[in-house]
Amino acid sequence: MNAKARNARRILKDRANTNRANARINRRGNASLTTHAIAAGLTPRDARTVATSLRRNATKLAITGTQHRTHAGRRMRTTTRYTPAQVAAICVVYRPRKPSYVLAVTKLALAA
Repeated sequence: MNAKARNARRILKDRANTNRANARINRRGNASLTTHAIAAGLTPRDARTVATSLRRNATKLAITGTQHRTHAGRRMRTTTRYTPAQVAAICVVYRPRKPSYVLAVTKLALAA
């Protein structure tokens, strides 16, 4: 596989992830912070980084999402889901330095 094809596949995969995350948020009304970050256009790796920072800022603001049980392999796992309005409130406090994170956070703040 040449570099051009590899880049095209990566772009399509990222676009599919973004559309899937947006659909999930619209369907349920809430999602994890990682899903919100993916819906803003970040890659899953960058989304996990931003979600960790948003989670830390959520505790500062005393914003608690709703607890849900999800399947994680063969076990059940408790996750926290946030509404777009809650994520927008968290984004007001979060001040990222990386330009791609700044763009994603502004998208998250405007999504509410």
